[in-house]
Amino acid sequence: MKTTMKLYKVLQYLAFLAVIGTWISCADTKSKAVTLPGVEILHANQKKLTDLIIYDVFTPPVAARIYSYTSLASYEAIRHLQSDQPSLTAKLPGFKAMPLPEQGKEYDFLLSATRAFLSVANSLTFSVDTLLQYEKVVLATYKSGLDPEVYERSIAFGETIAKKIMERAAIDNYPQTRGKPRYIGSRLPGKWKPTAPDYSDAVEPCWGDMLPFYNDSVAAYPLPPAPAYSMNQSDSFYKQVMEVYTIGNNLTEEQKLIATYWDDNPFVTEHEGHLMFANKKITPGGHWMGIASIACKKAGTDPVKTARVLALTAMSLMDGFIVCWDAKYKYELVRPITVINEQLDKNWLPYLQTPPFPEYPSGHSVITAAAATVLTIELGENFAFHDDSDKEYIGLERDFNSFQEAAAEASISRVYGGIHFRPAVEEGTKLGTWLGAELMKKINAAE
Repeated sequence: MKTTMKLYKVLQYLAFLAVIGTWISCADTKSKAVTLPGVEILHANQKKLTDLIIYDVFTPPVAARIYSYTSLASYEAIRHLQSDQPSLTAKLPGFKAMPLPEQGKEYDFLLSATRAFLSVANSLTFSVDTLLQYEKVVLATYKSGLDPEVYERSIAFGETIAKKIMERAAIDNYPQTRGKPRYIGSRLPGKWKPTAPDYSDAVEPCWGDMLPFYNDSVAAYPLPPAPAYSMNQSDSFYKQVMEVYTIGNNLTEEQKLIATYWDDNPFVTEHEGHLMFANKKITPGGHWMGIASIACKKAGTDPVKTARVLALTAMSLMDGFIVCWDAKYKYELVRPITVINEQLDKNWLPYLQTPPFPEYPSGHSVITAAAATVLTIELGENFAFHDDSDKEYIGLERDFNSFQEAAAEASISRVYGGIHFRPAVEEGTKLGTWLGAELMKKINAAE
């Protein structure tokens, strides 16, 4: 597996070099100017970041944070391609005013956006050598085709944008949450405890303390309390447990396919006797950033619109994880595998590996509904698309008639996978839909 992944990375890098070479070779050899990458460079930057996030195994909430700040940096630089495009960060809490380009000076704002994006990415990820190699190739292409003063001015502008974006990242409470105590669950009935096969500590127990993009409070939405724990056969919780147990024991091939397709677990462990190894995959947020990119390509959006859509999608994911994680650790609801193993069937296993954090509400349901709502507002209802964003990682692709259809399938996949009760996905979908709509209201209010 490691050898295969290394070979894939090499082939992917060589393929990008070939693309760069094609851009350069298309130039008029009698002129200093070359054909520089257009909107494609924004998609390439995003894809490179996704590959790096997978390689570094960032948790889904942290990955959403990385997507948000990088995408915002890209948009704040590239929006100056069109004089009427407003700043997004000016409407968000915690951001200082973004630098502006010098009037009457020439810039290449695609270059500025790329520099801003990669500078922020370098600040927020681990494997920076990989990004630096990628950046070296990209910048060399620009440098060979631009007037030196324009090149340096554009690079400098991108760097100033990145610095302002990182000032906000420094105060979003992420550094403060790194040193907080571990969360190992509770032995009380109905409360979350670590689950098989690894019995890991819970992931990001303080993520609800992060500063959202929508507003300063995660309590703005009246999420119903988690279902009350009871194994009395006449109570609703028992019926929810039995539904997951029954579905899990009678999965159809289509249900298995849907569960697998939307698993998006970035670190699935495999156990063979005393041997343990892990499969790295795309995060839930990374999957939806891929969908956003696919949709922009299909719609033929220009660079500014593309950067806007990617930034708004990323912000919806970030805020989705904040409000969802706040509720998860407030209610601490037990996972299906724990209840079923202790009360019904000690040998039962869910179809999917249970992620290490409390059950209610469903993170997939919240963030997919939020992203789908943003994409629908930006690109339209009934936007049919072919999703192959996860193909290289799991070998699957699917067609959807709308973003909402994809989000609904992602949501119910968690019940099929045996890792959520139905109220978690239903209420999570409502929360995500509300959040996406409210975020867009805030963004569009002054436009």
